[in-house]
Amino acid sequence: FPMHLVVRRYRPSDKDAVLTLFCDGILEHINPSFYNAISNPVNVGVALFLSMAGYMLGGGSTLWALLSAGAWVGLVYYCCSQLYASFVRERLRTDMQDIPGCYLSHPDNCFWVAETEVNGWVEILGMVAVVAKKVVGGRDGEMSGELFRMIVSTKCRRTGLGSRMTQTVIDFCKERGFSKVVLETSSTQTSAVALYKKLGFSHILSHTKTYSPEWMTIISRVTILKMEKVI
Repeated sequence: FPMHLVVRRYRPSDKDAVLTLFCDGILEHINPSFYNAISNPVNVGVALFLSMAGYMLGGGSTLWALLSAGAWVGLVYYCCSQLYASFVRERLRTDMQDIPGCYLSHPDNCFWVAETEVNGWVEILGMVAVVAKKVVGGRDGEMSGELFRMIVSTKCRRTGLGSRMTQTVIDFCKERGFSKVVLETSSTQTSAVALYKKLGFSHILSHTKTYSPEWMTIISRVTILKMEKVI
């Protein structure tokens, strides 16, 4: 895997590579999310109940039992896929369509990529962004930096790139005198949560507001975690 990774500011010529990395990085959470959801005791219980109901209503038909349980499993997968797919659609329509305008037009915001050279070709393997926000209920002029769009390619997991990208955001916020760094991640992104905790972030609240209807979020058993690090 690549050893020499350079973290630098985003350039307009990076757009196609960054959008591909973003889509792949978010959609890869669908399967882990589904495995987590389908093994949840509530969803297991619903599948068993529907299986028994299908068996009885189908006059003792094993086929009806399997079809009834299978319909629930299919719905759970659909909810998990929509949860992440709807997020991608919304972001591609908004900030990811205009990265310079959203992240580079103000000195307190930024967007970075991590690149390496492979056989003479430059490849982008990581990305992260930060946006300055006023701290609600904070001191006059108190600001925080919100970390967004953290994606690390599967090609360079466990190389320390995630820590390096997060630290880039922390250092940027420190330089600007912000009081803290905040972020949101999903409960199924266990490696990301572990990374943030290792770097000093604390879990401060949970919610289920996503770009999908709430019933889909409930069935997919995904919780959004808000984390912060005081700097």
